[in-house]
Amino acid sequence: MLRSLQSSDVLERQLLRRSVMALSEGRDSCDGCHRTPLLGERIHHYEGGRKLCELCRGERREQPVGSRVVHGGEHGTTVRITDQRPERRRRRAA
Repeated sequence: MLRSLQSSDVLERQLLRRSVMALSEGRDSCDGCHRTPLLGERIHHYEGGRKLCELCRGERREQPVGSRVVHGGEHGTTVRITDQRPERRRRRAA
């Protein structure tokens, strides 16, 4: 009984570790402080591929090559519904 509990605990830890690693692969992280920038925060790109967040950018004197806003995972996959029906002419009440 104890052995089966231990093996299930090990399996749970492995699955959790694997899922956390899969989530962190697609994220940008700051090369200075190693944190993940918040949504809406700017991340700055420098020559050589270095990326810095807003907080760490002040430590460098050189200007970034580019910068962009950090978006959530759903960015670009959402659909905006707009009303494209033609307007109806209202009848005059006589």
